[in-house]
Amino acid sequence: MATKTKEAPIAGKAAGNPPLPAEKMKQLYSTMVKCRTMEERIRVLFKQGKFAGNYYPAVGQEATEVGCAIDLRPADTIAPSHRDFIANLIKGTPLNLMFAHLFARKASPDQGRSSPAHCGYAPLNIITPASTIAAQLNIGTGVALALKKKKKDDVVMAFSGDGSTSLGFWHEAVNFAAVQNLPIVYVIQNNGWAESVPTRLQCIVPDLSEKAKSYGMPGITVDGNDVVAVYRVATEAVNRARTGGGPTLIECKTYRWYGHSEIDPAKYRDPADVEAWKARDPIPHMEQMMERFGLWTAEYKQQIIDSFNVELEAAVEFATNAPWPEAMDALDHVYSFSIRERELNRKTWTPTK
Repeated sequence: MATKTKEAPIAGKAAGNPPLPAEKMKQLYSTMVKCRTMEERIRVLFKQGKFAGNYYPAVGQEATEVGCAIDLRPADTIAPSHRDFIANLIKGTPLNLMFAHLFARKASPDQGRSSPAHCGYAPLNIITPASTIAAQLNIGTGVALALKKKKKDDVVMAFSGDGSTSLGFWHEAVNFAAVQNLPIVYVIQNNGWAESVPTRLQCIVPDLSEKAKSYGMPGITVDGNDVVAVYRVATEAVNRARTGGGPTLIECKTYRWYGHSEIDPAKYRDPADVEAWKARDPIPHMEQMMERFGLWTAEYKQQIIDSFNVELEAAVEFATNAPWPEAMDALDHVYSFSIRERELNRKTWTPTK
């Protein structure tokens, strides 16, 4: 099956109408602004030593995640990677619980176990990411199989980076989904780098969506910095999965502004390339499009930021004041049965004569 490449839409083509309904344009835009605002705040908190571990920001990649996940139902599942903390915000995880997770507090969804980069939220079917690259795809594929067996019309949205496509986990998941015709959408966030390895040293084809041909599924490459283009492609793929059409592979070409993580200075990148990609910032791109249709002003943007900053500060305060988990809590939720009593009351073994 041939891989298609979708170009960014030309604003204003629809006889003076915006490319999407006005409210959808505003929703996409405001969500991107909130994601950017939150992650820049998190980066400051990390540098201030407010939480330990590491953080993997998706700053610059907001259009890809927002465009793909904005319309998912609560019953739909997201299989995120370590860089997809903002997927929780997009799908509706309470902000105070997200920051409790960052701060490894007892109030976090996993009670302080996977801080800070692996945030999931079971009530909204957001799988907790794993440190093993691409492992979330196998879990997400398993969820998609369960949905098919139960004859539900829910879908799975599985995010991964370009580097994951070089791993066996990725190929096993995608191939199985194709063979079983599962309701899942695989989204490759191709930001050009697998940590410090450029895409050209991982794969010879110019578009990673070409790999879809090997599995007999549709593959499409889209400008990952154009949220409208991403939204259109993702909507089509989700509808296809939801109606029994099977999986789709979407490659979103985008760029992470910062290093692989907050401790990576990213000296392996050409500063000129970084600036060139920053000039393609998805947020101003959307602002220009919306302004042409009378949907955006600088005051409107500032209202979004000011209102959201109030929510952010409340979430930070909640997480700061929340209690830490007790050391003994590590014994819970390990097996299907409780081991707390056994471990805290170990019996001394005495050999028989």
